[in-house]
Amino acid sequence: MAKAIVGMSGGVDSAVTAYLLKEAGYDVIGVTLKIWMNEENKPSKCCEIDDARAVAAHLDIPYYAVSCVSEFNTCVIDPFVEAYLKGLTPNPCIECNRFLKWERMLDAAKVYGADYVATGHYANIIKLDNGRYTVKKALYAAKDQTYMLYKLSQNQLASTLMPLGTLSKDSVRAIAERAGLPVASKPDSQDICFVTDDSYADFIEDHAKSPIPPEGNFVDEQGNVLGRHKGIIHYTIGQRKGLGIAFGTPIYVKEIRPETNEVVLSDEEAIFNDTVYVRDVNYLSIEGLKEGEKLNCNAKIRYRHNAEPAYIEGMKDGLVKIVFEKPVRAATPGQSAVFYDSDECVIGGGIIVKM
Repeated sequence: MAKAIVGMSGGVDSAVTAYLLKEAGYDVIGVTLKIWMNEENKPSKCCEIDDARAVAAHLDIPYYAVSCVSEFNTCVIDPFVEAYLKGLTPNPCIECNRFLKWERMLDAAKVYGADYVATGHYANIIKLDNGRYTVKKALYAAKDQTYMLYKLSQNQLASTLMPLGTLSKDSVRAIAERAGLPVASKPDSQDICFVTDDSYADFIEDHAKSPIPPEGNFVDEQGNVLGRHKGIIHYTIGQRKGLGIAFGTPIYVKEIRPETNEVVLSDEEAIFNDTVYVRDVNYLSIEGLKEGEKLNCNAKIRYRHNAEPAYIEGMKDGLVKIVFEKPVRAATPGQSAVFYDSDECVIGGGIIVKM
């Protein structure tokens, strides 16, 4: 009997993952990674231990909570805050998956003698003819989470099960209802798990180890001063609401300049471009791109962006250039761009840079 460690968040997706694997004959162990506690000593939305423990008891499987708070601060919180101080908009969940959650679950698998780790992500793990592992989009596009998984290593993917890749959310909830799982009707968590009051700027101010950028100038593309902003941590590319400045026509954040503490405003047309550059590229379906080598793909520049036709080209210093057939809106430094092949498998992805 194969043994699997299931990462249990306390939500319905991980609960159904544990249930399905047990029904399939796996020896299942539930593990919750305790990654964040707020000032009121309440857990994040990713590690609701009481709910996870209740599910494990219902399924009659062993359950353990593992503290990762220190590592979470180092791997996720500190880089997240520093990125905002530099005028970037990071993806902390992607970093958490790669450098914390999977590593600690694999550690737990070694301790408990498990063959696999398993998660409630909506994605499919594929082993290609070239021997490499990648993730393929979920059958139901509305829940696809492959964007969040592009940084996983080959070793991590080879040891992972994702049984929800062919299921819709409605199907998952129906399974949970039939199985009598206590979280069957629990709402989905939204946004970043550790920003519990949805105020990113307040969180950054509370956790920054470097000085908070002060108020500065809104400027137009020619550098003309338009007004005052309240600090670059309050803005992201493409933002329109909450600027605190009014014009006769809609105005958007086009660029954040931490070196001069300026926020550049423009009309909407100016925030579209057809060329995006990424760094720190992680490849899944291929080993990599040589300098000058091109590959057709579909690429997305944020989680909620529908992947669009493009080609990628290897550049110097490990950069990759993405050239879209049609300009895309508000490519944001710090966010991830992920590229897919014609079979909807992830080729790779990287962090968008300002060029």
